[in-house]
Amino acid sequence: MADGMQIASLKGQVSEEEWKVRVDLAAMYRLTALHGWTDMIFTHISHRVPGPDHHFLINPYGMFFEEITASSLVKVDLDGNVVQETPYFINPAGFTIHSAIHAARDDAHVVMHLHTDDGVAVSCNKEGLLPLSQTGMLVRHDLAYHVYEGVALDHGERERLVADMGEKNNMLLYNHGTLTVGGTAAECFLRMFFLERACPMQVRALTAGRENMVIPSQEVQDVVKGQANPEGTKTLANMLAWPGLLRKLDREAPGYDV
Repeated sequence: MADGMQIASLKGQVSEEEWKVRVDLAAMYRLTALHGWTDMIFTHISHRVPGPDHHFLINPYGMFFEEITASSLVKVDLDGNVVQETPYFINPAGFTIHSAIHAARDDAHVVMHLHTDDGVAVSCNKEGLLPLSQTGMLVRHDLAYHVYEGVALDHGERERLVADMGEKNNMLLYNHGTLTVGGTAAECFLRMFFLERACPMQVRALTAGRENMVIPSQEVQDVVKGQANPEGTKTLANMLAWPGLLRKLDREAPGYDV
């Protein structure tokens, strides 16, 4: 049950692989709520379902992130068709963004998109994410940008979004928000954690004025880029950060794994 909502459990009715993905994705939604990153019922996180069908799970439109459970997630195909029995439907704008990346990037099993105040604020800056903080410098080398085209309902935008994303794992959607991808829930969430930490740091720093900022040299920025080891980040995410996040979730917002 998700906070008063009666939802029939799918455990035992789907494969063990799909159930694990459902639990991980539900955990991401609950953790997003705990971190204060939600936009009420808007924004999305999706996870590819293991198997040859190229299906993925996304949130039921109208449900708050803190209500989401493994069984309430909606399974759809790349054309936006719901492929399970469910009383819920999805947000077509969320489908446009997420299906584009899932279709183009085999490594992007998980896609996370947010509209936080500071994330949107930085996305409105023509310079994007600046090399002001260590956190920002760790993210910038793996950060793409996509120009705003309106509410993401036009499927024609998918090709342009994918082209802008390239092989990067983080994106600022100008005037819109933040986006990260990952091979696992842990990797995607940790990337978003760093990106969403860097944004308020920049917003606060710039209150002193752009002319008063201490910008590290390009040489130092290159050193930090070299220190951002992709494989090390995956290990950090999967082996250390994610187990800790699940322990936090079990203490503070249990009930996601039903």
